[in-house]
Amino acid sequence: LVAWLGWPAPEAWPYIAASVTIHIAYYLLLTGAYKNGDLGLTYPIMRGTAPLLVALASVATLGEHLSLMGWLGVVGVSIGVLVLGLPNSPPTTHPEQAEAAATHAAQASLRNKAIAFALANAVIIAIYTVVDAKGARASGNAFQYVVALFVLDGWPFALIVLARRGRAAQPYIRSYARQRWPIALGGALASFGSYGIALWAMTRAPVATVAALRETSVLFAALLGCWFLKEAFTPRRAIGTGIIVGGV
Repeated sequence: LVAWLGWPAPEAWPYIAASVTIHIAYYLLLTGAYKNGDLGLTYPIMRGTAPLLVALASVATLGEHLSLMGWLGVVGVSIGVLVLGLPNSPPTTHPEQAEAAATHAAQASLRNKAIAFALANAVIIAIYTVVDAKGARASGNAFQYVVALFVLDGWPFALIVLARRGRAAQPYIRSYARQRWPIALGGALASFGSYGIALWAMTRAPVATVAALRETSVLFAALLGCWFLKEAFTPRRAIGTGIIVGGV
């Protein structure tokens, strides 16, 4: 794609360098969140709170001021994502069972740690969103920018993982890569298409608006889960869906 589209303008490279660095923190916090908590808990927190932070950051860094209706929309999408995505409260254990209570306390500790990782990562998501929006605008071509970013973005974190695992893990890593490359390729293409479209939109519309609309993916995930996985469309899911649609 770089050979076809070319590299972005020189003005974009400081933003690419900053974004690659910020994404290292993003991946570290992401793995911390998923290690300590369920996807259903951490993902909505990260994606639901990030649009509000992006809206606040875009006012300070980009000089973009949303109308009252725009703010209501961003808040609506964020609240809807949280309502739709967050799991129900864990069942309470019987207080007379000391072992069960201890297990519940340990689970609560991990849950709190996962929430802390997710909230910290929401801040990181807001930062790299604003940085990449400015970089895409500086480059003059959002797709050149995102291609250059994707060429460089994966390597630093991958090298950190390789350094931590050591030489003994290399055969396992190669075996894992051979088995999983179709899924990795599909995820890479989806991620590239999603972020490329989002950055292109941010060159033509307020960053906060695009960032909020991007998180409606949680809505589509819930609907697909009901359709293909036969998951129940609970009243809470209906309420979350309605709030997201209202925010949009």
